[in-house]
Amino acid sequence: MSDNPAAAVTVEDADGVMTVHLDDGKANALSFATIEAITHAVDRAEADPSIGALVLHGREGKFCAGFDLGVMRGGDVHDVIRLVSDGGELVRRLYGSPVPIVAACTGHALAAGALLLLGCDVRVGADIDCKIGLNEVAIGMVLPGWALTIAVERLSRRHLQRAVANAVVTDGRGAVDAGFLDEVVPEADVLAVATTRAKELAALSGRAYAGTVLALRGGVLERMAAQVTADREAGTSPI
Repeated sequence: MSDNPAAAVTVEDADGVMTVHLDDGKANALSFATIEAITHAVDRAEADPSIGALVLHGREGKFCAGFDLGVMRGGDVHDVIRLVSDGGELVRRLYGSPVPIVAACTGHALAAGALLLLGCDVRVGADIDCKIGLNEVAIGMVLPGWALTIAVERLSRRHLQRAVANAVVTDGRGAVDAGFLDEVVPEADVLAVATTRAKELAALSGRAYAGTVLALRGGVLERMAAQVTADREAGTSPI
């Protein structure tokens, strides 16, 4: 793969489904360029009436390993604030999109990668030995408010304390029980099944879906927006 971060995201359209492939040749870290590229793809999907759903697809064995460590450990607090806040806006954008979004989780999804899963409507994962979860507490970080909001919204109440406060990380099957995934399938079938789920969602009434998302998730989306704004304005790292 190219060392150019922008090349980590490629997009293809077929049969009413836009597929966004994430592959940086490494751990699929969430960088400024990757966030911008995914956001641009969502913009395109929402503006194109021929697109009925979007699939967010990882590389072999890795969906997303979290925020770019080069920024997170780079010593520039302003860059850390901007990256984490940009990530919060992306997760909120996914969760509030009028276009259904399906995750094709090909393996590891840690920290910001797990949060991306929480922002997607339907999450199809690989039935493999991988690590999925919010490990921030284990590495000495406190989740920002927007991340806690969507974690409370989407994770199983039975698993919430262990998944968030205790930083328990699980495999694909455990991630279904916890609420990070909706189903697991053989590794080779992840993209195909995710695409099928996307086509099923695309067959719904787009107007009814968009209106229902706004009615069902509006309060959560407003709270996340306010929390991201507060993080940006605070001038200190939210994590």
